[in-house]
Amino acid sequence: MGKLILKNMSKGKVTIMQAFKEFIWPRKGIVLIGLVLIVISRLASLVLPLKSKELLDEIIPNKDMDGLISLILMVSGAILISALTSFALTRLLSVEAQLLISKLRAKVQKQILSLPISYFDNNKSGGLVSRIMTDVEGVRNLIGTGLVQLFGGTITAIISLFLLINISPKMTLFVLAPVAIFAVIALKAFGYIRPIFRKRGVINAEVTGRLTESLGGVRVIKGFNAEAQENIIFEKGVERLFLNVKKSLTATALMTSSSAFLLGMASVGIMGIGGMMIIDGTLTTGDFLAFTLLLGFMIAPIVQISNIGSQLTEAFAGLDRTEEIMNMHPEDDPLVRTVELSTINGDIKFDDVSFSYEEGKEVVHNISFDAPKGSVTALVGSSGSGKSTVAGLVSTFITPESGLITIDGQDISKVSLSSYRSQLGVVLQDDFLFEGTIRENILFPRPNATEEQLNEAVQAAYVYEFTDKFEDGLDTLIGERGVKLSGGQRQRIAIARAVLANPKILILDEATSNLDNESEALIQKSLAELMKGRTTIVIAHRLSTIRKADQILVIEEGRIAERGQHDELIASEGRYYELFTYQSRI
Repeated sequence: MGKLILKNMSKGKVTIMQAFKEFIWPRKGIVLIGLVLIVISRLASLVLPLKSKELLDEIIPNKDMDGLISLILMVSGAILISALTSFALTRLLSVEAQLLISKLRAKVQKQILSLPISYFDNNKSGGLVSRIMTDVEGVRNLIGTGLVQLFGGTITAIISLFLLINISPKMTLFVLAPVAIFAVIALKAFGYIRPIFRKRGVINAEVTGRLTESLGGVRVIKGFNAEAQENIIFEKGVERLFLNVKKSLTATALMTSSSAFLLGMASVGIMGIGGMMIIDGTLTTGDFLAFTLLLGFMIAPIVQISNIGSQLTEAFAGLDRTEEIMNMHPEDDPLVRTVELSTINGDIKFDDVSFSYEEGKEVVHNISFDAPKGSVTALVGSSGSGKSTVAGLVSTFITPESGLITIDGQDISKVSLSSYRSQLGVVLQDDFLFEGTIRENILFPRPNATEEQLNEAVQAAYVYEFTDKFEDGLDTLIGERGVKLSGGQRQRIAIARAVLANPKILILDEATSNLDNESEALIQKSLAELMKGRTTIVIAHRLSTIRKADQILVIEEGRIAERGQHDELIASEGRYYELFTYQSRI
């Protein structure tokens, strides 16, 4: 799937030929076995109608008991063969289809994680979960029994058609007219429902996304007594989903009812024609019974096509949405980011850098500064001034629109992100913790770290100050997003995680914002040790924490309003002086 390149993406549709090359041809061996099994199964199933003629026209009139026993044994054997091949077919292809689904889910998840941060900013996590887990499920109808049954049904219908012509060309011709009309209706219906299935995927992702958000923010919902409001939003979402399903059900119901009506009328006609031919003596009772049974074998696959066709249409609609993701360019594009950094010194330079989240609305304007190896650069300023944007640029979460950022003299836009981020540590204002234990969260950047290295990180971030009070210590379960811990405890775990990562470049975004004074004093000690020899970018509202920074950049409205060290900026009595004296009075 990762290598599937669409040349007809202008219409946003995966073609049958593309699906064949990508999914069916690589599994041609298994599919071929499936086709052989379905042919054997269908041929065996034709024994019953063919032997019915012999029963009525020869065995019963001649009172041939030996012939009756032979016929019963032959038909029983054919039924057994049909059942066994059907079981083998389902077992073989269903397992292969589920294996393909699991591989596709893994590839889509890998692709989504490779996309830029901006993609996640514009898409709900619940919606992305839906795209990973749900959109690929329809592919089971390509590799599973659906496609093979379609082929087997076609084979059965063709063989039955020739046998019907052999019995009575007149009755066969009468049957083909309603079958042709049904085929036209089915093709029109499939063309109508494919975009409906695509839209369903979009709606399902939106509803799932909102549901995931509401469950994750249940404390906010209950805190503001907003359950009724969320209920209404979800009800509207599921109503949109219902209306979409209703549209597709109307189309499939039209196919089913039209097939039942047209083919039913054909059966009525055959009763009349066949009855007259028997009365005239031009058709035997055995011929009529065989024709009727064979007609069922020809009609059943045609009716089945409406169900299989809907499944295949849904599969292609899901592949359309999946392919949209697979065609997106990963942020760490190896064709663009060709520079591999085996080691990093940590010299960072901004040269006239500008950035905007929306076109024409710059949030950072012509920023220039040097952050030499091992230095501490503090970013301060009003809320929304652009401090976090500058940190995001250093973290390579976002890319500048103009200007140049270099790391050790290398253009950071050309540097392999994996080689850069492997030596980058980030502690965010609201750092994310995974459901699990405290130990697992600290070990996240280095799962194979030794117990000694883990304990050093725990000591450095003063995590033991609270884990010693827990019965399970570091193995304490913290709940989803660390909900069972206080803000300060979560922050210390995040800092311990950064300590264990042992980065060359450190980004601290409000790293002490959730700490009380006692905890902050402990963390400041650990951060002082952590920052030694590392190039550090610090964002802090508490200006007292950055007095020893090598340089302080005052960011206002996306520009550097002032720069210097603490004492210099206080002496100049500018914007930094205003911010510092204001905090001192609080």
